[in-house]
Amino acid sequence: MGAVSPTRGTMTEMLLEIAVGDVEGARVARASGADRIELCQALPLGGLTPSVGQTELAASLEIPVRVLVRPRAGGFRYTATEVSAMVRDVETLIDAGASGVVMGALAEDGLDGRTLKLLTRATEGLPVVVHRCVDVLLGAGRLDPARLVDDLLACGVSGLLTSGGVPRALEGVQVIEAVAEAAVGRLEIIAAGGVRADHVPALRDAGATAVHLSASAATTAGPTGPGGGDDTFTTTDAGRVAAARSAVGALL
Repeated sequence: MGAVSPTRGTMTEMLLEIAVGDVEGARVARASGADRIELCQALPLGGLTPSVGQTELAASLEIPVRVLVRPRAGGFRYTATEVSAMVRDVETLIDAGASGVVMGALAEDGLDGRTLKLLTRATEGLPVVVHRCVDVLLGAGRLDPARLVDDLLACGVSGLLTSGGVPRALEGVQVIEAVAEAAVGRLEIIAAGGVRADHVPALRDAGATAVHLSASAATTAGPTGPGGGDDTFTTTDAGRVAAARSAVGALL
């Protein structure tokens, strides 16, 4: 189980979580001071489910690896077939060494509780974080923070990844604070969305017990030709991770 949200001002250690899109990114994040990683692929799309091979290799690095389970880009309403695939992915990636799962699902009227419960049961007790699908609800004012926390707990999850319903977490600190206050002692609150090192103190003051960022930069592995898409891809930048590590460490 991850750390739980403190009341505002409680001097609980904040964790640094780095979202990585490949095993090399996981290596860089670990070496540069990350406390854990979220492994996915296709970071520019917001992240998709990583492969078994990537998960196995990342899990061998002796850092907690939470895997994102998201079968496609786009919105978070899933068909029965997609849900079945997600459940199977959860089971397979846990067998591959994942220490937790990051996932989410929405229905037309809010959280898709049935799907969230199915996915949570498939983890067999490992930590489950619901991702920024909740920002669709918070941003539209469709679900107040206290109700969101209660609904998530009813689904058996242990953490929440959120920007407070806006593109950047720094702009959503008031909502993050309200969620953290409702969740104190019950859910881990992970602030995400455009997070930079200089944002860390404000997010800590809002009650987040972890910050989440990709700390990435564009790179290339050579030309892709006419059929391979963009020549560049994003990868974890050691300097950006180290800066975030310094900012988190300065809070102690």
